[in-house]
Amino acid sequence: MAQFMSLHDAIARYLQNGDTVAMEGFTHLIPFAAGHEIIRQEKRRLTLIRMTPDILYDQLIGAGCAERLIFSWGGNPGVGSLHRLRDAVEKGWPSKLEILEHSHAAMACAYEAGAAGLPLAVLRGYIGSDLPKVNPQIRFIECPFTGERLAAVPAVRPDVSIIHAQRADRQGNVLVSGIVGVQKEAVLAAKHSIVTVEEIVDDLQADPNACVIPGWAIDAIAEVKGGAAPSYAHGYYPRNNSFYKEWDAISRDRDTFNQWLDQTVYNAGGQAQ
Repeated sequence: MAQFMSLHDAIARYLQNGDTVAMEGFTHLIPFAAGHEIIRQEKRRLTLIRMTPDILYDQLIGAGCAERLIFSWGGNPGVGSLHRLRDAVEKGWPSKLEILEHSHAAMACAYEAGAAGLPLAVLRGYIGSDLPKVNPQIRFIECPFTGERLAAVPAVRPDVSIIHAQRADRQGNVLVSGIVGVQKEAVLAAKHSIVTVEEIVDDLQADPNACVIPGWAIDAIAEVKGGAAPSYAHGYYPRNNSFYKEWDAISRDRDTFNQWLDQTVYNAGGQAQ
């Protein structure tokens, strides 16, 4: 059952060095505040999982938190490459990063399989793709009913899943509104889950068919206003497009990146905006 605590305490309690960590949110509700707290607590040797790693994972990789990335597509949306990710893969700075690339469809199916407690996901895909040549997690099996050749990938079962959402009620139920990605599946698939929210309310005011994650599936809830910035939170604040453009220059140079970390994460006194 969900407990309410500070973000610092939630990360310290549930996330350990060497853990497999999923941080999800599609276009908006990306858990930047939680990622920055991971950096401040200097968590190391993490396996990071995300369907579309963007600048948050660039920051975590550049800060030396990660040794492995499981993903589908990575980039600075609308701008270009993730330079800290490329530096880690190509030159091993600040440490070497292993990558396992999947398709979007495979990642979504793997999260669903994890949420269902299954060991693997099966899908039609990867036929004619080169990814199976470089990703040993992609296998092929024969359907026992039709004989069809199908792709299989391991289920995603993180040690910790972290998401950001708009609201939580006092019973620990969480409302995710607007564009919904695989946040629900990520939480249900994980051993432990941490949710940051814009506010804690008496009533979620959830519409019919809304995405409500029940409190029994969540370990920790932290109220962090602006916890998704510079991405946006539907109904609360817009996307900071300027920062995504600025990140291209910040992340290209190691010294400039380290200065940014010192000024806006390590010395932010809490949350970096």
